[in-house]
Amino acid sequence: MVVVPCNSCAMPLPEWELAAGESSTCPDCGTEHQIKIFPAALRVAPSTQSESAAEGEATCFDHPSSRAIASCAQCGRFVCQLCVVEVRNNNYCPSCMAAGLHKVAGAGLAPSRVAYDTIALAIAVGPLLFFPLTLLTGPVAIFFAFRYWKRPLALMHRNRWRFVAAILIGLIEVGGVGWLILYALLRRVAAPA
Repeated sequence: MVVVPCNSCAMPLPEWELAAGESSTCPDCGTEHQIKIFPAALRVAPSTQSESAAEGEATCFDHPSSRAIASCAQCGRFVCQLCVVEVRNNNYCPSCMAAGLHKVAGAGLAPSRVAYDTIALAIAVGPLLFFPLTLLTGPVAIFFAFRYWKRPLALMHRNRWRFVAAILIGLIEVGGVGWLILYALLRRVAAPA
């Protein structure tokens, strides 16, 4: 249960008003409060205490006196409420999780991700030091940015500004090389013989 005190009188605000919206009125002093609460704070946490197993019931592998509530999707061991680790609607025992995510089949967890946005930006910016390479890397940076646009970004919250910068720099590089080629051709045609 979440207890949010009133700023004026320090009495707890009613939980039903906290769950209902962004405003709450103190029942003692009548002060109106604007409150934003993370929804998980209002959820009732499941019990972490394991029930004792009756005779004939399956018991937890690690806690022989606790009743089993599931079996591990990897090794089949029975686990209690305290031990069960749920990953994408599959239950695993602590041993399989400790053995490593690569051994837990179907876990679907990614310990790291490729930062395609940073790679696209590096492809676009890096060759600017050696200009002739931009003929090749400009289109590659544009392709790379569009190809991986919808891929998940890094594990930490990021936005797609690097992709946009890579596309813009790549377009400038392609336009610059195209302009230089056109300039050279026009100069050659206009040169007196």
